[in-house]
Amino acid sequence: MEHVELAVETFRMLADVTRLKVLWTLLDGELSVNEIAQAAAKQPASVSQHLAKLRLARLVRTRRRGTQVLYRLDSSHVRQLVEDAVFNAEHAGADLPQHHRHDLGVTTLPTSNAEPAGASNEH
Repeated sequence: MEHVELAVETFRMLADVTRLKVLWTLLDGELSVNEIAQAAAKQPASVSQHLAKLRLARLVRTRRRGTQVLYRLDSSHVRQLVEDAVFNAEHAGADLPQHHRHDLGVTTLPTSNAEPAGASNEH
């Protein structure tokens, strides 16, 4: 059950708006604190503190380029977790979620949460 406790800690890290914005920004690749702060519309000092927590939680990793520290997502699992969290949240609205707009066969979503037996919610 150790993995369950670690999963809970991961979700705690994702339960902060700034940290989720930081992780979402890093989906595009490696960035410096200032670049992340600008993209997330936050102060660099604040972003730096959040990055330290994300690093301790092994959600981001760093590398040095000269005097600059660059941050990136730790793994493809982190990428998938962040994408799935945001994509799932997009389903809370009545409109067609942004991540479905490239799917030619998807034009509308049911307005009810009821799902036929055997139907899957996989994306």
